[in-house]
Amino acid sequence: MNWKKLKGFVSLHKEHVLEMVIPSDPVQIHKVEMETDKLAKKLGLKEDDRDNLGIAVTEVVANAIIHGNKKNKHKKVFIKFIYSDKFIRIHIRDEGQGFIPDDIANPVEPENIFKDSGRGIFIVKTLMDDVKYQFHDHGSEVILYKVLHNL
Repeated sequence: MNWKKLKGFVSLHKEHVLEMVIPSDPVQIHKVEMETDKLAKKLGLKEDDRDNLGIAVTEVVANAIIHGNKKNKHKKVFIKFIYSDKFIRIHIRDEGQGFIPDDIANPVEPENIFKDSGRGIFIVKTLMDDVKYQFHDHGSEVILYKVLHNL
């Protein structure tokens, strides 16, 4: 049995890893989207689940590029897909200064309805089973977790 634990996530299944490193260029988001879709198809996800996973991953990658690394092409975004037949966990790390998740306004509150920011993380949280944040000296990391229901 393979027991792995990462900040609250436990796995008992054989895990596979796919890693990507991209420069902080918004053009790279499409490349990540394509790899995410390819992996989702490999895992046998239905079209809606593939789309939801793609939306969540590309939103967090876009935030890492635009807000975290400020589109500095010398900084990287690190993406790691860890998956089994039961789950997928995606780690997305930038080299930025970090952010405070609690400071992100709830976009459904009346005072925030017309604000331009905050919707992405809100949407990601609705699409994934869990979203966690880790902050390092070398950047911020968002960890997305989804149980696979395609069995």
